[in-house]
Amino acid sequence: MTLISKLPHIETTIFTIMSKMATDEGAINLSQGFPGFGSDPILLEMVAKYTQAGYNQYSPMSGIPALRNILAKKTQLTQGYFPNPDQEVTIVSGATEAIFCAVTSVVRSGDEVIVLEPAYDSYEPAITLNGGVPVYVPLNQGDFSVDWERVKTAITSKTRAIMVNSPHNPSGYVWSVEDVNQLAELVENTGIYVISDEVYEHITFDNRQHISIGSHPILRDQTFVCGSFGKTFHVTGWKIGYCIAPEVLSGEFRKVHQYVTFSTVTPIQYALAEYLEEPERYLSIPDFYQKKRDLFAEGLAQTELEFVPSTGSFFQLVSYGHLSQLPDRVLAERMTKELKVACIPISVFYSDRRDDKIIRFCFAKEERELMEALNRLKGLKSIIY
Repeated sequence: MTLISKLPHIETTIFTIMSKMATDEGAINLSQGFPGFGSDPILLEMVAKYTQAGYNQYSPMSGIPALRNILAKKTQLTQGYFPNPDQEVTIVSGATEAIFCAVTSVVRSGDEVIVLEPAYDSYEPAITLNGGVPVYVPLNQGDFSVDWERVKTAITSKTRAIMVNSPHNPSGYVWSVEDVNQLAELVENTGIYVISDEVYEHITFDNRQHISIGSHPILRDQTFVCGSFGKTFHVTGWKIGYCIAPEVLSGEFRKVHQYVTFSTVTPIQYALAEYLEEPERYLSIPDFYQKKRDLFAEGLAQTELEFVPSTGSFFQLVSYGHLSQLPDRVLAERMTKELKVACIPISVFYSDRRDDKIIRFCFAKEERELMEALNRLKGLKSIIY
């Protein structure tokens, strides 16, 4: 018997590879996007409380009512619209599941899905597994903003959906009001769905505001908004996220979700529902990460790397093309082994592995770790040969 892979071109993700290399080499891991610090002890105590109180059986498939209700109120507070908690809010086991279920809900064999790249690596497999055809549109060089004329040109009669991401991974670009309006103008009355990855919604800098695609009156009826509690509250290992979509789309989404994970870990849902009752716990997140972004940017300015400070997410891109023409993956591996600082080569975010000599750091780490990494990066020239 010969196994024919449905994803023959997919290998172990670069995030797994670089994190393992960082561990093996004893390097500071600024590669994979997870916080290097713990969550609020109050939240952890709430989880323990509900676990010990016996809230350990299956939750409702769509999530416990208390969490769906408070998430709808949070959406009203931060984005100005109130999704119906019963029909339009679904709790899932991580934003990656939300993205997969959203794609599966609407994409059929032969459908085209526009992907703006560089793009997170889970988008393309979800499209391919559902028989869809990814259509890649590159973001603008430099600031990674959207070239809306190129997006417009990419739309055909087969276009079924557009994948969008703001704040953007890996670049940190945060969409403007104009970006959202441009998207609305392109897809209005077309039947094209929008799958919006908004996992870094609370991590924006310099007074920039995240604008959810679901908040736009035209886009709301055709958009899946995928979010993550794990990213917001520094608990990525809990794998808990959500999808907000209109009733018709949520109905299809839940049909898929119930056969992927069915439900999400129960005591954590109860803990998050209680924790979210105080808005300051998420409204303070931008200031928390701004300090880390500023610290990291100040240190990078003392190195020979070139960069523009990130405006969102907990990632910072840097360019080294003025120093070397080494392939970005070679440099990333060499940095991990010789400088003992791990990063991610940006070429892996492109379908054609385009190499613009850019690497990505995650600065969601403790201050001492960031300072030590920055000190080691001053020796970059010594390993470029």
